[in-house]
Amino acid sequence: MAQEIESLDERYLEDQFYVGLGFNFMLDRPTNVVQRSLSYNLQGGFIKDIPFNRNRNFGIGIGLGYGVNSFYSNIQAEENNGNITYQVVSTDAIVRSKFETHTLEFPFELRWRTSTASEYKFWRVYAGAKFGYVFSGRSRLVLEEGSNGFSNSDLQDWQYGLTLSFGYNTWNIRAYYALNPLLNDGIQLDNGEAIDMRVLRIGVIFYIL
Repeated sequence: MAQEIESLDERYLEDQFYVGLGFNFMLDRPTNVVQRSLSYNLQGGFIKDIPFNRNRNFGIGIGLGYGVNSFYSNIQAEENNGNITYQVVSTDAIVRSKFETHTLEFPFELRWRTSTASEYKFWRVYAGAKFGYVFSGRSRLVLEEGSNGFSNSDLQDWQYGLTLSFGYNTWNIRAYYALNPLLNDGIQLDNGEAIDMRVLRIGVIFYIL
C-alpha cells in the first residue's frame, strides 16, 4: 500500500481545469473611438499538464477551452444587403454598441511552479500562447427606440496572442495580448480610417486540479 501511495504521489498533476474572468482593453483604436461599459471576458476549459522533470514543477500544458468576449465602444456597425459599414458616432446618440465573440480556444503554456506532491498552495508562472477559432461573432446596436444585431463576418475567424499567468494559491493574474486585430485586415470606417484594434485582456484565473 505504501508503495502504491508513493507511486501515485510521484505522478501528480496540477492545474488541469481553469475558469477565468477578465476585462478587454481595445488598443490602437481609431480617432475618436472610446471604450464604453464593461467589455468582459469569460473563459473556461481543460489543460493537459505534462511535467518534464522528476520534481514535476516544470513542463507544458496543452488544452481546449471556450471563451466569450464583448467589446463595447462608440463604433456603430450596420449591415445592408450583406455589406457592413462602420462609423464613429457620439456617445450621446447610442445606448450601447458592441462586438461579441464566442470562441473555441487552444491554449499552450510553458509551466513553472513551486508545487510538491503534498503542497497545494504554491507559486506559479505560466507563459505561452492561445489560439482561438471564432465560431460565432455578432455586432449589436442599442438605441433609445430599439435595438438590432447581425452575425458579423468581418470579425477575425482565427484570433491568437500571447498569455501570461502568475500568482499564488487560488488567486492568479491572467494577461492576454492579441497579435492580430479584432476585425479582418482592410476593414475601415466610413471616413477611410483603418480599424486595426487589438485586444489586451487583464483578469483573474482560477486553476483546479
